[in-house]
Amino acid sequence: MTLSGVQRFHFISGLPRSGSTLLSAILSQNPRFHAGVSSPLAAFFSSLVAQVSVGSEWAAQVSIAQRRRLLHGLFESYYADLPAEKQVVFDTNRSWTARLPALLDLFPQARVIACVRNVAWVMDSIERLYRKNPYENTALFGNDAERSTVFTRTETLAQRNRLVGLAYSGLKEAYYSEQGRAMLVVDYDLLVQRPAHVIPLIYQFLGEEAFPHDYENLQFDTPDYDEGLGLAGLHKVRRKVSLEPRETILPPDLFEQYAKLSFWYNTASSRCNVLMVRP
Repeated sequence: MTLSGVQRFHFISGLPRSGSTLLSAILSQNPRFHAGVSSPLAAFFSSLVAQVSVGSEWAAQVSIAQRRRLLHGLFESYYADLPAEKQVVFDTNRSWTARLPALLDLFPQARVIACVRNVAWVMDSIERLYRKNPYENTALFGNDAERSTVFTRTETLAQRNRLVGLAYSGLKEAYYSEQGRAMLVVDYDLLVQRPAHVIPLIYQFLGEEAFPHDYENLQFDTPDYDEGLGLAGLHKVRRKVSLEPRETILPPDLFEQYAKLSFWYNTASSRCNVLMVRP
């Protein structure tokens, strides 16, 4: 079963504020590729599985083969309007790393690109966006207690069912899983410092022909999407790929707390492929 006009399907996942939008912007320069910000497919996927699983009145009426066809059909329907030249689709969602067994059963040739970054800098980046929008509560926090200070904000984000904690847990599950060989972990610092070296390695991992990307002329912004979340600039990509050194705005103890969480340096215990800058 194949998608109309699409030959291959891949996934972009990993931690927030770690380069997934930048990677999509770069890959989108290739006329054969389609890549964008997070799609709703992962949410549709989870909802459909829930409807046919134990506890649902429909579970006994839907076989495993039917479930596979229904889930495959989600992707077919969602991307049916893509032009025929878009032969490779990259669907982005942070929760895909927790769905590797199903994804690789549906799409055996699929690969997952997981973008990572020192978690302290992830928290720093989100906090910067929050402070740039001081007249907006944002959709990241549910009440005043969660958003009251930088300490409550980072603690909320780190919970296992919230923005950073959920992505981190799924990434860690995939990193140590038996499906790890299908995932490539890409460190943000390496991507922005040496894109001309990293992108060809990504192409090699995907089994795709090389393409001459322009790393000084990117175009990518989703103002309507970002404003809907109450975080203007969340997915805006700078024109030139580069590293901009800066001092953290997090208190020292908070920065130190989250800086210790980069488990992907332990490559000996994982089947994953990793492109990273050693600390």
